[in-house]
Amino acid sequence: MKYTNVAALAVGLASAAPAKQTSAFEGLVSKTAEEVSDFEVQVLGGMTLRAPQVYNTNFIQMKRGPRAYVQSLRKYSAFGATIPPNLLQIIDEILGELGLGDLLGDGIGTGTGAGAGVGEEDQMVGEEGVVTAMGRRRATGPQTAQVKVRPKRHGFLSPSNTYAGEVAAVPQMFDSEYLAAVQIGTPPQDVTLNFDTGSSDLWVFSSDTPPAQVSGQKIYTPGQSSTSKALEGASWTITYGDGSGASGIVYTDVVTVGGVSVPNQAVEAATRVAGSFSQDAASSGLLGLAMDSINTVQPQAQKTFFSNAMADLAMPLFTANLKQGEPGNYNFGFVDQTEFTGNINFVPVNASQGFWAFQSEGFSVGNGQAQDFPHQAIADTGTTLMLVQDEIVEAYYAQVPSAQNNAQVGGFVFDCNEELPSLTANIGGYQAVIPGSIIRFAPADTDSFETATSCFGGIQSNTGLPFAIYGDIFLKAAFTVFDGGNMRIGFAAKSGQ
Repeated sequence: MKYTNVAALAVGLASAAPAKQTSAFEGLVSKTAEEVSDFEVQVLGGMTLRAPQVYNTNFIQMKRGPRAYVQSLRKYSAFGATIPPNLLQIIDEILGELGLGDLLGDGIGTGTGAGAGVGEEDQMVGEEGVVTAMGRRRATGPQTAQVKVRPKRHGFLSPSNTYAGEVAAVPQMFDSEYLAAVQIGTPPQDVTLNFDTGSSDLWVFSSDTPPAQVSGQKIYTPGQSSTSKALEGASWTITYGDGSGASGIVYTDVVTVGGVSVPNQAVEAATRVAGSFSQDAASSGLLGLAMDSINTVQPQAQKTFFSNAMADLAMPLFTANLKQGEPGNYNFGFVDQTEFTGNINFVPVNASQGFWAFQSEGFSVGNGQAQDFPHQAIADTGTTLMLVQDEIVEAYYAQVPSAQNNAQVGGFVFDCNEELPSLTANIGGYQAVIPGSIIRFAPADTDSFETATSCFGGIQSNTGLPFAIYGDIFLKAAFTVFDGGNMRIGFAAKSGQ
């Protein structure tokens, strides 16, 4: 088999590895920063892959801000997120203008609950999920590491017969959804999925989905795959706060991302989907990357693609490099040093509820004074916006003279011509700076920045949730490492920012 990835390992480097290979990332936590800087990926062996994002040609950009906000809140409705009645009214009117008014009762936006959601809100490839209430617990100090990566080579089998692969990610209009190419079955069937670190289900539109609920999505047809097997008695259900959602049956099959294949991966085939899912013709479903514990398959939860692949990866981690207005990517099994500058700063993950949750210590606005404000946060590639506590929202927009919480739009808006300050999040001593240009999310009064006078903010209230949701607005500003081997998450400044 040929692999067309940009790999972090190379066959010729294997001879440089020590005689005794440690498990992936073993011992890295205890090393000093100086020692870690000498750590070479190739000593671990194993496979790597890159998943690029792809453009959603069926994206509907109308009133993107309010729709993205509702999408995010509905995803977390099971955990106390509330959608203001005026915002629901706004969405009802928008869908009516789009000729989609019947979708409101069928489920707007992506999903929520223990498993995730694919949103109709975006034009890239990504993912999304849920979190539960967590108490404020101060994290231990960050671990700072410089991870060196050998030059990447294409298409090889390592001496241990493990593989490498590559895939890309491209942003959709206003960077609302991230999709990536995935192949399922033998021969491979191409689908585009939303990679979601906030959920743990891999579900797809399929030949089992009623034709009336399919509106152009690429579907998975188990009967055309020689490696497909029905998982007898298994079913799955994603339920949203209003009772809508998606559900179906389960198969196992070969799933390939970036040229790296996982056999017998649980593939959840939809037999029912809410109308809002049907609306996004470019997205075939979702690939969850949170913890196995929140997978919704019954009677036995199934492992995620990352969990199944982790033991064979060169390093038991993946990275998210989402970008504003241009293709980004997910890398599995390696850290690409060209994608970040400085050190990768790690903090522990609280995985007790199945999510990539961590402690954020405080914030500052622009050049203003840092404010202590400890809170739990979730790194969620499947949520478009950054939803934070009201104290942070109000402190930020207080520095934007034209900003107002506009009931007619459903969130904070401001003059599109106004220069926005940055927002800095203090995460274990690392200062993650979100530029104002990223926070300027979408036009609020027209469908393009060129004609808009009012813009919708990428930072909005979490409406009382016991945690913040650090979605794509945050992740576009920080190179992020999801280290499953050590249950920690790392952040670094992005190259070119």
